[in-house]
Amino acid sequence: MAAILSCHHSASPATPSKFISPSIPTNRTRFSISHKQFGTLSSSPLPIKCQIQNRQVPFSFLKGKSFSIKECAISIALAVGLVTGVPALDWSSNAYAANPVLPDLSVLISGPPIKDPGALLRYALPINNKAIREVQKPLEDITESLKVAGVKALDSVERNLRQASRALKQGKALIVSGLAESKKDHGVELLGKLEAGMDELQQIVEDRNRDGVAEKQKELLQYVGGVEEDMVDGFPYEVPEEYQSMPLLKGRATVDMKVKFKDNPTLTDCVFRIVLDGYNAPVTAGNFVDLVERHFYDGMEIQRADGFVVQTGDPEGPAEGFIDPSTEKTRTIPLEITVEGEKLPFYGSTLEELGLYKAQTKLPFNAFGTMAMARDEFEDNSASSQIFWLLKESELTPSNSNILDGRYAVFGYVTQNEDFLADLKVGDVIESIQVVSGLENLANPSYKIAG
Repeated sequence: MAAILSCHHSASPATPSKFISPSIPTNRTRFSISHKQFGTLSSSPLPIKCQIQNRQVPFSFLKGKSFSIKECAISIALAVGLVTGVPALDWSSNAYAANPVLPDLSVLISGPPIKDPGALLRYALPINNKAIREVQKPLEDITESLKVAGVKALDSVERNLRQASRALKQGKALIVSGLAESKKDHGVELLGKLEAGMDELQQIVEDRNRDGVAEKQKELLQYVGGVEEDMVDGFPYEVPEEYQSMPLLKGRATVDMKVKFKDNPTLTDCVFRIVLDGYNAPVTAGNFVDLVERHFYDGMEIQRADGFVVQTGDPEGPAEGFIDPSTEKTRTIPLEITVEGEKLPFYGSTLEELGLYKAQTKLPFNAFGTMAMARDEFEDNSASSQIFWLLKESELTPSNSNILDGRYAVFGYVTQNEDFLADLKVGDVIESIQVVSGLENLANPSYKIAG
């Protein structure tokens, strides 16, 4: 089981550590409305004027850019629709009405979003084994069960556990048959640990030890995730020819990012663990790992921290990205987005531009600490080195009903210490980013090329 990374606090006994400082505005956007710019909203007489209070909404993630009117209008329409149940949108002739922009509201409100980064990564694996998913789901549901106060939660936890145990017993043969041949021994070993761990969790429940449940649940889900990864037999598709010579992450990798807090009275430094998903974003994740191995981010400051995103990656000087010394030009990568039901990513276009308004992204902007590439607002293939982590409440903008999913390339999630991202300020320093596993999955590493 992976070790838990810690964040170090400076001596300040009178002031407890705060995950989200009151001085940082929340990610709730407030709108005032006037009809001047966006035409008519069919069931509302209110005037529409988009006014963002307390923060600049970072729908464009390169310096000197701002969000577009179109995107603001989309967000307004969604917000009003979700609150009032508006059945239709009546845009003026000057608005962007050539194609529908929003999915049906019935699609938007289809259930609570998955916010846990570990769960998002498990569901994003390129596997199709129903038996292991039936073990996974009730173990994940323990999180909801623990929201019940006191020891009463343990009754619900026990039901979750019985369901998972029964699913494992009934589906074990199918799970084992789904393991890649080269990884079968390891997968079977993990299944043994999973069974033993379930027995241990049962004892924790019988002892009425509520405090011991969450840590054991996390351990069991790590075993489940490991089994699922052992079902992936090699990289599942060919990257398009025009991108095959780029650095590609053909699988997953884990990095540790150590950050030094400069002016925080309660925090001195923190290590954030990040899992990068090359199955669904091989070009994007490969580009990042290649830059990490070049030590591109080491010593770089946090350049934006506004309560909505934390962003860095803009090098000193006029360049807005990484200048490849072998070409003396800025290295850019294409926009890369994988959706449910597709075997390989879409490249070079947003999902809106492709007309895929209801497509579900494999790596959604759901989790606090979702990691994505910044790019120029009006150029889909302009990403280079600038990265950002999203700080948000998923219930406000569930998957594919916000203006980020399908427009920016997600390629990983912060899986440990993500809450401390909210404490980062402009000027805090990334001391180092190091690959701790998965470097062998990097193909075409340009950092090894002389010059």
